[in-house]
Amino acid sequence: MKFASSRLDPVKPSASAWVSQAAKEAKARGEDVIDLGLGEPDFDTPAHIVEAAHQAALRGETRYPPTNGTAEMRLAVMAKLLRENNLTYGLDEVIVSNGAKQVLFNAMMATLEPGDEVLMCAPYFGQYKDIVLILGGQAVALKCPADVGFRLTPEQLEAAVTPKTRWIMLNLPSNPAGAVYSDDDLKALGAVLEKHPHVLILSDEIYEHILFDGRSFSSFAAVCPSLKDRTLTVNGVSKAYAMTGWRIGYGAGPKPLIAAMTKVQSQVCSGACAIAQAAAAAALNGPQDDVRAFCKAFEERRDLVVARIAAIDGLTLDPPGGAFYGLIGCADLIGATTPDGDTLSDDAEVTAYILKDAGIAAVPGSAYELSPFFRISTAASMDVLGQAMDRIAVSVAKLKRKT
Repeated sequence: MKFASSRLDPVKPSASAWVSQAAKEAKARGEDVIDLGLGEPDFDTPAHIVEAAHQAALRGETRYPPTNGTAEMRLAVMAKLLRENNLTYGLDEVIVSNGAKQVLFNAMMATLEPGDEVLMCAPYFGQYKDIVLILGGQAVALKCPADVGFRLTPEQLEAAVTPKTRWIMLNLPSNPAGAVYSDDDLKALGAVLEKHPHVLILSDEIYEHILFDGRSFSSFAAVCPSLKDRTLTVNGVSKAYAMTGWRIGYGAGPKPLIAAMTKVQSQVCSGACAIAQAAAAAALNGPQDDVRAFCKAFEERRDLVVARIAAIDGLTLDPPGGAFYGLIGCADLIGATTPDGDTLSDDAEVTAYILKDAGIAAVPGSAYELSPFFRISTAASMDVLGQAMDRIAVSVAKLKRKT
Protein backbone atom coordinates (compact mmCIF):
# COMPACT_ATOMS: atom_id res chain seq x y z
CA MET A 1 0.00 0.00 0.00
CA LYS A 2 1.27 3.47 -0.89
CA PHE A 3 0.70 5.98 1.87
CA ALA A 4 2.42 9.08 0.45
CA SER A 5 0.75 11.25 -2.16
CA SER A 6 2.37 11.54 -5.58
CA ARG A 7 2.87 15.25 -4.91
CA LEU A 8 5.66 14.21 -2.54
CA ASP A 9 7.53 12.24 -5.20
CA PRO A 10 9.83 15.08 -6.32
CA VAL A 11 10.47 16.30 -2.78
CA LYS A 12 13.59 15.18 -0.95
CA PRO A 13 14.21 15.42 2.80
CA SER A 14 16.10 18.51 3.94
CA ALA A 15 19.77 17.94 3.12
CA SER A 16 21.02 19.76 6.21
CA ALA A 17 18.57 17.90 8.46
CA TRP A 18 19.55 14.58 6.86
CA VAL A 19 23.25 15.27 7.35
CA SER A 20 22.65 16.32 10.95
CA GLN A 21 20.66 13.15 11.60
CA ALA A 22 23.44 11.04 10.06
CA ALA A 23 25.91 12.78 12.37
CA LYS A 24 23.72 12.06 15.41
CA GLU A 25 23.47 8.39 14.44
CA ALA A 26 27.25 8.19 14.01
CA LYS A 27 27.74 9.73 17.44
CA ALA A 28 25.28 7.21 18.89
CA ARG A 29 27.49 4.46 17.49
CA GLY A 30 30.38 5.96 19.42
CA GLU A 31 32.02 7.70 16.46
CA ASP A 32 33.74 11.05 16.97
CA VAL A 33 31.75 13.35 14.68
CA ILE A 34 31.56 17.14 14.47
CA ASP A 35 28.21 18.20 13.02
CA LEU A 36 28.57 21.28 10.81
CA GLY A 37 25.50 20.46 8.75
CA LEU A 38 22.74 22.33 10.56
CA GLY A 39 22.62 26.13 10.66
CA GLU A 40 21.97 26.79 14.33
CA PRO A 41 23.64 29.29 16.67
CA ASP A 42 25.37 27.64 19.62
CA PHE A 43 24.41 30.50 21.95
CA ASP A 44 21.69 30.33 24.58
CA THR A 45 18.61 32.49 24.09
CA PRO A 46 19.21 35.78 25.97
CA ALA A 47 17.87 35.74 29.53
CA HIS A 48 15.42 38.63 29.16
CA ILE A 49 13.69 36.79 26.31
CA VAL A 50 13.34 33.60 28.35
CA GLU A 51 12.00 35.64 31.26
CA ALA A 52 9.36 37.23 29.00
CA ALA A 53 8.11 33.75 28.12
CA HIS A 54 8.04 32.81 31.79
CA GLN A 55 6.01 35.86 32.69
CA ALA A 56 3.59 35.27 29.81
CA ALA A 57 2.96 31.75 31.08
CA LEU A 58 2.41 33.04 34.62
CA ARG A 59 -0.10 35.57 33.24
CA GLY A 60 -2.06 32.72 31.71
CA GLU A 61 -1.23 33.44 28.08
CA THR A 62 -1.61 29.75 27.32
CA ARG A 63 -4.73 29.64 25.18
CA TYR A 64 -5.27 29.70 21.43
CA PRO A 65 -3.70 32.83 19.95
CA PRO A 66 -5.17 34.75 17.01
CA THR A 67 -4.38 32.82 13.83
CA ASN A 68 -2.31 35.63 12.34
CA GLY A 69 -0.42 36.37 15.57
CA THR A 70 -0.99 38.13 18.86
CA ALA A 71 -1.49 41.87 18.71
CA GLU A 72 1.60 42.30 20.90
CA MET A 73 3.80 40.38 18.48
CA ARG A 74 2.41 41.99 15.34
CA LEU A 75 2.87 45.43 16.90
CA ALA A 76 6.45 44.47 17.75
CA VAL A 77 7.04 43.43 14.12
CA MET A 78 5.55 46.69 12.86
CA ALA A 79 7.75 48.71 15.22
CA LYS A 80 10.83 46.73 14.26
CA LEU A 81 10.25 47.13 10.51
CA LEU A 82 9.72 50.87 10.90
CA ARG A 83 12.68 51.37 13.23
CA GLU A 84 15.24 49.18 11.49
CA ASN A 85 14.02 48.92 7.90
CA ASN A 86 12.10 52.14 7.23
CA LEU A 87 9.01 50.11 6.30
CA THR A 88 5.49 50.94 7.42
CA TYR A 89 2.83 48.23 7.78
CA GLY A 90 -0.55 47.91 9.46
CA LEU A 91 -1.70 45.15 11.82
CA ASP A 92 -3.54 43.42 8.98
CA GLU A 93 -0.37 43.40 6.86
CA VAL A 94 1.61 41.18 9.26
CA ILE A 95 1.42 37.45 9.95
CA VAL A 96 3.23 35.47 12.64
CA SER A 97 3.92 31.78 11.98
CA ASN A 98 5.72 28.73 13.32
CA GLY A 99 9.08 29.76 11.94
CA ALA A 100 9.95 31.62 8.75
CA LYS A 101 9.61 28.36 6.82
CA GLN A 102 5.87 28.30 7.51
CA VAL A 103 5.62 31.87 6.26
CA LEU A 104 7.18 30.68 2.99
CA PHE A 105 4.81 27.72 2.80
CA ASN A 106 1.77 29.88 3.54
CA ALA A 107 2.74 32.33 0.80
CA MET A 108 3.25 29.66 -1.84
CA MET A 109 0.12 27.73 -0.82
CA ALA A 110 -1.94 30.90 -0.99
CA THR A 111 -0.75 32.03 -4.42
CA LEU A 112 0.54 29.23 -6.65
CA GLU A 113 -1.47 27.65 -9.42
CA PRO A 114 -0.26 24.41 -11.02
CA GLY A 115 2.65 25.16 -13.34
CA ASP A 116 3.41 28.62 -11.94
CA GLU A 117 7.12 29.37 -11.99
CA VAL A 118 9.13 30.51 -8.99
CA LEU A 119 12.58 31.93 -9.70
CA MET A 120 15.31 31.26 -7.16
CA CYS A 121 19.00 32.12 -7.06
CA ALA A 122 21.18 29.00 -6.98
CA PRO A 123 22.72 28.29 -4.56
CA TYR A 124 19.54 28.61 -2.52
CA PHE A 125 18.00 27.35 0.71
CA GLY A 126 16.85 23.86 -0.26
CA GLN A 127 13.34 24.16 1.14
CA TYR A 128 12.52 26.94 -1.34
CA LYS A 129 12.42 24.36 -4.13
CA ASP A 130 10.72 21.66 -2.10
CA ILE A 131 7.90 23.93 -0.96
CA VAL A 132 7.27 25.05 -4.54
CA LEU A 133 7.30 21.48 -5.86
CA ILE A 134 4.97 20.09 -3.21
CA LEU A 135 2.45 22.80 -4.07
CA GLY A 136 2.50 22.12 -7.81
CA GLY A 137 4.74 24.97 -8.90
CA GLN A 138 7.84 24.90 -11.08
CA ALA A 139 11.12 25.82 -9.39
CA VAL A 140 13.41 27.65 -11.80
CA ALA A 141 17.03 27.76 -10.65
CA LEU A 142 19.08 30.73 -11.82
CA LYS A 143 22.75 29.79 -11.47
CA CYS A 144 24.72 32.40 -9.55
CA PRO A 145 28.35 31.22 -9.52
CA ALA A 146 31.22 32.41 -7.39
CA ASP A 147 32.64 34.72 -10.06
CA VAL A 148 29.60 36.99 -9.69
CA GLY A 149 29.62 36.76 -5.91
CA PHE A 150 26.79 34.19 -5.89
CA ARG A 151 24.44 37.07 -6.78
CA LEU A 152 21.68 37.30 -9.36
CA THR A 153 22.30 39.76 -12.20
CA PRO A 154 19.59 41.94 -13.80
CA GLU A 155 20.35 40.34 -17.16
CA GLN A 156 19.71 36.85 -15.75
CA LEU A 157 16.47 37.98 -14.18
CA GLU A 158 15.24 39.64 -17.37
CA ALA A 159 15.97 36.52 -19.39
CA ALA A 160 14.26 34.24 -16.87
CA VAL A 161 10.91 36.00 -16.45
CA THR A 162 8.08 34.45 -18.45
CA PRO A 163 4.28 34.93 -18.43
CA LYS A 164 4.16 31.96 -16.01
CA THR A 165 6.52 33.55 -13.48
CA ARG A 166 4.67 34.08 -10.21
CA TRP A 167 7.47 34.78 -7.70
CA ILE A 168 11.14 35.66 -7.44
CA MET A 169 12.72 34.53 -4.17
CA LEU A 170 15.60 36.56 -2.77
CA ASN A 171 17.62 35.72 0.34
CA LEU A 172 19.44 38.71 1.85
CA PRO A 173 22.14 37.78 2.91
CA SER A 174 21.97 34.30 1.51
CA ASN A 175 22.13 30.76 2.77
CA PRO A 176 24.37 28.93 1.84
CA ALA A 177 26.83 31.36 0.22
CA GLY A 178 26.53 34.41 2.49
CA ALA A 179 26.06 36.60 -0.59
CA VAL A 180 25.22 40.24 0.10
CA TYR A 181 23.49 42.62 -2.32
CA SER A 182 24.24 46.33 -2.33
CA ASP A 183 21.46 48.89 -2.66
CA ASP A 184 22.50 49.41 -6.27
CA ASP A 185 22.26 45.66 -6.88
CA LEU A 186 18.72 45.60 -5.50
CA LYS A 187 17.69 48.68 -7.46
CA ALA A 188 18.92 47.06 -10.66
CA LEU A 189 16.84 43.96 -9.96
CA GLY A 190 13.92 46.18 -9.03
CA ALA A 191 14.15 48.00 -12.36
CA VAL A 192 13.68 44.69 -14.15
CA LEU A 193 10.74 43.70 -11.96
CA GLU A 194 9.06 47.06 -12.60
CA LYS A 195 8.54 45.86 -16.17
CA HIS A 196 6.83 42.66 -15.05
CA PRO A 197 3.90 43.59 -12.78
CA HIS A 198 2.64 39.99 -12.60
CA VAL A 199 5.72 38.90 -10.59
CA LEU A 200 5.62 38.87 -6.78
CA ILE A 201 8.82 39.33 -4.76
CA LEU A 202 9.69 37.33 -1.65
CA SER A 203 12.56 38.86 0.29
CA ASP A 204 13.81 36.41 2.92
CA GLU A 205 15.76 38.54 5.41
CA ILE A 206 16.25 36.01 8.21
CA TYR A 207 20.04 36.69 8.32
CA GLU A 208 19.59 40.46 8.29
CA HIS A 209 21.56 41.02 11.52
CA ILE A 210 24.46 38.74 10.61
CA LEU A 211 26.56 40.95 8.34
CA PHE A 212 30.33 41.32 8.30
CA ASP A 213 33.07 43.81 7.43
CA GLY A 214 31.06 46.85 8.51
CA ARG A 215 28.21 46.23 6.07
CA SER A 216 24.76 47.68 6.75
CA PHE A 217 21.47 46.08 5.79
CA SER A 218 18.70 47.34 3.51
CA SER A 219 15.35 45.66 2.96
CA PHE A 220 14.32 45.10 -0.64
CA ALA A 221 10.96 46.82 -0.12
CA ALA A 222 12.69 49.89 1.32
CA VAL A 223 15.22 50.12 -1.52
CA CYS A 224 12.50 49.58 -4.14
CA PRO A 225 9.44 51.29 -2.58
CA SER A 226 7.44 51.19 -5.81
CA LEU A 227 7.47 47.38 -5.49
CA LYS A 228 6.41 47.27 -1.83
CA ASP A 229 2.80 46.50 -2.76
CA ARG A 230 3.87 43.17 -4.29
CA THR A 231 6.72 42.29 -1.92
CA LEU A 232 6.51 39.87 0.99
CA THR A 233 9.24 40.56 3.55
CA VAL A 234 10.03 37.42 5.57
CA ASN A 235 12.02 37.35 8.79
CA GLY A 236 12.12 35.70 12.19
CA VAL A 237 13.94 35.44 15.48
CA SER A 238 15.70 32.07 15.07
CA LYS A 239 19.09 33.19 13.80
CA ALA A 240 19.72 36.67 15.18
CA TYR A 241 18.41 35.94 18.69
CA ALA A 242 19.49 32.27 19.04
CA MET A 243 15.83 31.20 19.17
CA THR A 244 15.70 28.32 16.68
CA GLY A 245 13.60 26.11 18.94
CA TRP A 246 11.04 28.81 19.74
CA ARG A 247 9.72 28.55 16.16
CA ILE A 248 8.63 32.10 15.46
CA GLY A 249 8.83 33.73 12.04
CA TYR A 250 6.86 36.55 10.48
CA GLY A 251 5.92 38.07 7.17
CA ALA A 252 4.84 41.55 6.16
CA GLY A 253 3.20 42.39 2.87
CA PRO A 254 0.06 43.54 1.06
CA LYS A 255 -3.18 43.08 3.00
CA PRO A 256 -4.81 40.70 0.46
CA LEU A 257 -1.75 38.45 0.44
CA ILE A 258 -1.53 38.34 4.24
CA ALA A 259 -5.26 37.57 4.41
CA ALA A 260 -4.83 34.65 2.01
CA MET A 261 -1.81 33.39 3.98
CA THR A 262 -3.82 33.64 7.20
CA LYS A 263 -6.57 31.52 5.61
CA VAL A 264 -3.96 28.87 4.83
CA GLN A 265 -2.52 29.04 8.33
CA SER A 266 -5.97 28.66 9.87
CA GLN A 267 -6.26 25.25 8.21
CA VAL A 268 -2.73 24.11 9.13
CA CYS A 269 -2.54 25.22 12.75
CA SER A 270 -4.24 27.51 15.20
CA GLY A 271 -1.39 29.99 15.07
CA ALA A 272 2.04 30.11 16.65
CA CYS A 273 2.63 29.33 20.33
CA ALA A 274 1.42 32.30 22.39
CA ILE A 275 4.24 31.99 24.91
CA ALA A 276 6.86 31.87 22.17
CA GLN A 277 5.28 34.96 20.60
CA ALA A 278 5.65 36.82 23.90
CA ALA A 279 9.32 35.86 23.91
CA ALA A 280 9.76 36.97 20.29
CA ALA A 281 8.10 40.31 21.01
CA ALA A 282 10.55 40.82 23.87
CA ALA A 283 13.40 40.00 21.49
CA LEU A 284 12.29 42.60 18.94
CA ASN A 285 11.38 45.27 21.47
CA GLY A 286 14.20 44.74 23.95
CA PRO A 287 17.92 45.51 24.07
CA GLN A 288 19.92 44.42 21.02
CA ASP A 289 23.31 44.03 22.71
CA ASP A 290 23.25 40.25 22.40
CA VAL A 291 22.48 40.46 18.67
CA ARG A 292 25.56 42.59 18.12
CA ALA A 293 27.69 40.32 20.30
CA PHE A 294 26.50 37.26 18.39
CA CYS A 295 27.33 38.94 15.08
CA LYS A 296 30.83 39.80 16.25
CA ALA A 297 31.40 36.20 17.27
CA PHE A 298 30.08 34.94 13.93
CA GLU A 299 32.47 37.26 12.11
CA GLU A 300 35.43 35.96 14.13
CA ARG A 301 34.40 32.42 13.26
CA ARG A 302 34.03 33.35 9.60
CA ASP A 303 37.56 34.78 9.63
CA LEU A 304 38.98 31.63 11.20
CA VAL A 305 37.36 29.33 8.64
CA VAL A 306 38.32 31.52 5.68
CA ALA A 307 41.96 31.60 6.80
CA ARG A 308 42.12 27.88 7.48
CA ILE A 309 40.47 26.87 4.19
CA ALA A 310 42.88 29.13 2.29
CA ALA A 311 45.71 27.03 3.70
CA ILE A 312 44.24 23.73 2.43
CA ASP A 313 45.39 22.89 -1.08
CA GLY A 314 42.39 21.78 -3.13
CA LEU A 315 39.70 23.85 -1.36
CA THR A 316 38.51 27.42 -1.90
CA LEU A 317 36.25 29.76 0.05
CA ASP A 318 35.20 33.25 -0.98
CA PRO A 319 34.71 35.18 2.30
CA PRO A 320 30.96 35.27 3.01
CA GLY A 321 29.56 38.76 3.53
CA GLY A 322 26.93 37.56 5.95
CA ALA A 323 25.03 34.61 7.50
CA PHE A 324 27.00 31.84 9.22
CA TYR A 325 28.01 29.38 6.56
CA GLY A 326 31.01 28.59 4.44
CA LEU A 327 30.30 27.39 0.88
CA ILE A 328 33.58 25.67 0.18
CA GLY A 329 34.68 24.96 -3.38
CA CYS A 330 35.99 21.46 -3.94
CA ALA A 331 36.39 21.27 -7.73
CA ASP A 332 40.02 20.21 -7.40
CA LEU A 333 38.96 17.15 -5.38
CA ILE A 334 36.64 15.76 -8.04
CA GLY A 335 38.35 12.75 -9.57
CA ALA A 336 40.66 12.30 -6.60
CA THR A 337 41.23 8.85 -5.12
CA THR A 338 40.70 8.09 -1.43
CA PRO A 339 43.03 5.91 0.66
CA ASP A 340 40.48 3.08 0.17
CA GLY A 341 40.81 3.38 -3.61
CA ASP A 342 37.45 5.07 -4.22
CA THR A 343 37.18 7.89 -6.76
CA LEU A 344 35.33 11.05 -5.72
CA SER A 345 33.02 11.80 -8.63
CA ASP A 346 30.99 14.69 -7.21
CA ASP A 347 30.55 16.90 -4.15
CA ALA A 348 28.18 14.40 -2.52
CA GLU A 349 31.00 11.86 -2.52
CA VAL A 350 33.41 14.48 -1.21
CA THR A 351 31.16 15.14 1.79
CA ALA A 352 30.67 11.40 2.32
CA TYR A 353 34.46 10.98 2.37
CA ILE A 354 34.93 13.87 4.80
CA LEU A 355 32.29 12.39 7.11
CA LYS A 356 33.86 8.92 7.01
CA ASP A 357 37.52 9.94 7.19
CA ALA A 358 37.44 13.21 9.14
CA GLY A 359 34.23 12.82 11.12
CA ILE A 360 32.92 16.13 9.78
CA ALA A 361 29.28 16.40 8.73
CA ALA A 362 28.78 18.87 5.87
CA VAL A 363 26.14 19.37 3.15
CA PRO A 364 26.95 18.85 -0.55
CA GLY A 365 26.49 21.82 -2.86
CA SER A 366 24.23 19.75 -5.08
CA ALA A 367 21.55 20.19 -2.38
CA TYR A 368 21.59 23.89 -3.25
CA GLU A 369 21.87 23.30 -7.02
CA LEU A 370 25.43 24.56 -7.30
CA SER A 371 28.33 22.12 -7.54
CA PRO A 372 31.06 21.31 -6.77
CA PHE A 373 30.87 22.81 -3.29
CA PHE A 374 30.04 21.72 0.22
CA ARG A 375 28.51 23.83 2.97
CA ILE A 376 29.54 23.94 6.58
CA SER A 377 27.89 25.90 9.34
CA THR A 378 30.24 28.38 11.01
CA ALA A 379 27.87 28.83 13.95
CA ALA A 380 29.90 26.41 16.07
CA SER A 381 32.48 27.60 18.62
CA MET A 382 35.99 28.67 17.64
CA ASP A 383 37.41 25.56 19.29
CA VAL A 384 35.07 23.21 17.42
CA LEU A 385 35.70 24.98 14.12
CA GLY A 386 39.45 24.82 14.67
CA GLN A 387 39.24 21.07 15.28
CA ALA A 388 37.08 20.65 12.20
CA MET A 389 39.53 22.53 10.00
CA ASP A 390 42.40 20.40 11.31
CA ARG A 391 40.54 17.22 10.45
CA ILE A 392 39.50 18.40 6.98
CA ALA A 393 43.08 19.41 6.21
CA VAL A 394 44.38 15.97 7.17
CA SER A 395 41.71 14.15 5.14
CA VAL A 396 42.22 16.27 2.03
CA ALA A 397 45.97 15.69 2.24
CA LYS A 398 45.34 11.92 2.09
CA LEU A 399 43.69 12.16 -1.33
CA LYS A 400 45.58 11.29 -4.46
CA ARG A 401 44.62 13.90 -7.03
CA LYS A 402 45.02 13.84 -10.76
CA THR A 403 47.94 15.93 -12.01
